[in-house]
Amino acid sequence: MAQYVYGKNVVMQLLKDQKKIYDLYVMENSKNEEIVGIARKQNVKFKFLNKKDMDRLVNTRHQGVIAKIDDYQTYSIEELLKMIPSDKMPLLLMLDGIQDPHNLGAILRTCDAVGVDGVIIMKDRSVGLNPTVAKVSVGAIDTVRVAQVTNLTSTIKMLKKKGYWICGADNKEAKDYRTVDYNMPLVLVIGSEGFGISRLVKENIDFSVSLPMVGTITSLNASVATGVLLYQIFDQRYPLK
Repeated sequence: MAQYVYGKNVVMQLLKDQKKIYDLYVMENSKNEEIVGIARKQNVKFKFLNKKDMDRLVNTRHQGVIAKIDDYQTYSIEELLKMIPSDKMPLLLMLDGIQDPHNLGAILRTCDAVGVDGVIIMKDRSVGLNPTVAKVSVGAIDTVRVAQVTNLTSTIKMLKKKGYWICGADNKEAKDYRTVDYNMPLVLVIGSEGFGISRLVKENIDFSVSLPMVGTITSLNASVATGVLLYQIFDQRYPLK
């Protein structure tokens, strides 16, 4: 199946990576000359449309450029694990009920930056890979592998059998994230924006970490918390010489 994606950065990255674009739509007088120039060089079929027709294709801020592409690829958990290099300390991220596409897009961008081996999301009750996620991720939706599973708890149990440790981001009975050794095959679990980690998932976590907070706000945005924790793990695994 095909879908529409939009935004200057998203479409520019598609062109730079020479991804398959079935149709490219550019709004008249939208100052997207560079995109048009690259499309011409790559023989990508494009068409100029007025704003009304562009808005009819996608009812959101498209920045004057829309591309029709294949649906974003997802993997099974087995496929994801097979793609991890045998000489690498594995790092997976599991998202438990993240529903905001802006959060998922920002999380994928950080995952690309620190070399996360894959992101695990649920097929139901979670946001999937969509054009908003693509726009916010600024291309990371194509570089970070995402596995969709039907049950997080059973996935955790399977990963434990393969030697992974499960670390949850939680405030209750948790260690300060700066005091933990992350040098092990690791799955970092991040809970939903409003409810945190679900009960069954929490019961199968090996240890929890928390981010100390001295202000009046009691929690961080899911993507911000993910970024802090992933860079702590990155710092331990790749320390300055």
